[in-house]
Amino acid sequence: MIRLALVGDIGSGKSFISNLFNYPVFSADLEVANIYKANKDCFAKIKKAIPNYFSNFPIKKEELIQSILADHNNLKKISKIVHPIVRKKLSIFLKKNKNKKIVVLDIPLYFENKLNKKNDIIIYIEAKNKEILIRLKKRKNFNQSLIRQFKSLQYPLIYKKKNSDFIIKNDYKIKTVKKSIKKILKELH
Repeated sequence: MIRLALVGDIGSGKSFISNLFNYPVFSADLEVANIYKANKDCFAKIKKAIPNYFSNFPIKKEELIQSILADHNNLKKISKIVHPIVRKKLSIFLKKNKNKKIVVLDIPLYFENKLNKKNDIIIYIEAKNKEILIRLKKRKNFNQSLIRQFKSLQYPLIYKKKNSDFIIKNDYKIKTVKKSIKKILKELH
């Protein structure tokens, strides 16, 4: 099984591009959202670690945002609770898809959580800052200081780019991106 890991800046289009590969995708962001909605044990641990922000199950995005903006250490506390659960979900995903030729890993903290394996193919998604900002501002809960906090958990983009096997320049046009994907897949065969 070939593991393709997509890395890049917040808002660079990793999730959008991951689905264009037409292979099974593990989306860490989607898993986290599901954990917040469905995992009562996770809720209990977060409420215990940060008692003043969470009213009742399921975890609400607004409460998460308020807790993170109030104290940057809260993001680290939440991550310590959520990341092990995401790892388990990743493990289940990989077992379920072990006979697939390729799987795509859309994990924003791929390097930071030391998920990279020796034979993983790392693809850096590059986009212009101006384009990224336009897209981020369209998100429902856009908050500049929240994004800065998330970025503070991440390795510098230069590190991610330098440690990648391929670069996809995301101009947010499907035709161009699909051409890049086709080229990468051809090189892998």
